[in-house]
Amino acid sequence: MTVSYSFGQVTVHATVPLAPAPTTPTGRPTVVSEWRTARELARQLAHQSRLWRTPRGSGLPVMLIPGWKTPESAMGPLTRYLQRRGHNAQPWGLGVNTGRPERDALRMADIIEQLSSRSGHPVALIGWSLGGIIAREVAREHPTLVDRVITMGTPAFGGPGFTAGARAFGPAEVTRISEMLARFDHERPITVPITAFFTRRDAVVSWPACLDRSSRHVSHIEVRSTHAGLVFDPDVWRLSAGVLAERTAERLTTEPPAVNHASA
Repeated sequence: MTVSYSFGQVTVHATVPLAPAPTTPTGRPTVVSEWRTARELARQLAHQSRLWRTPRGSGLPVMLIPGWKTPESAMGPLTRYLQRRGHNAQPWGLGVNTGRPERDALRMADIIEQLSSRSGHPVALIGWSLGGIIAREVAREHPTLVDRVITMGTPAFGGPGFTAGARAFGPAEVTRISEMLARFDHERPITVPITAFFTRRDAVVSWPACLDRSSRHVSHIEVRSTHAGLVFDPDVWRLSAGVLAERTAERLTTEPPAVNHASA
């Protein structure tokens, strides 16, 4: 039985929604159709008042990870919005995401450890598309350093196999990554909270592949943007800020004051 509720253009799924088997997006028209992203920019202008009514954060650290072959500046508007809502949001600092998630997850672990040590708090990770895979794997390996993960159009199943980039990775690499992630999910499921945004209009990642059936604490939120539009969707922005503020409130009321070891 699936449980969900809708408001506006958003559907929050309390359980994993029913979905067909994922497929690999193919064909140039599907990718071209993603450039309806301008619609999300227009919606932002129409939703400005709602964006600024979200609860404020308290300066806890948040790191944003871009999608495949995307510069970190693509996450800039969302980063700046979260900063203005009181979060210590910052880019991942590794430039363009070149599509090497295993290497980048290792590099990110060192960065997250340093940021967590400086702030005295675990870090929330926000990843778009492939960036979400990196965020998930850092959280899997280092749950004490990661507060929560927010993914946007991220394949939680099959790695790049059910994405428009599958051909670039090649069949052997797709199979290797897919089997590796399936083994990880079986042996060591992710334990930190995950909020997974997905859209049925996604022409880059097969939306059923974005459904996480293995992690212990995951909520799925369905929006109506395109894959490229997820990083500009005002509903994604507003709900992400709300999730982060909620975790801020929980952590500040349950944790003892942090000690800054660097200055002690």
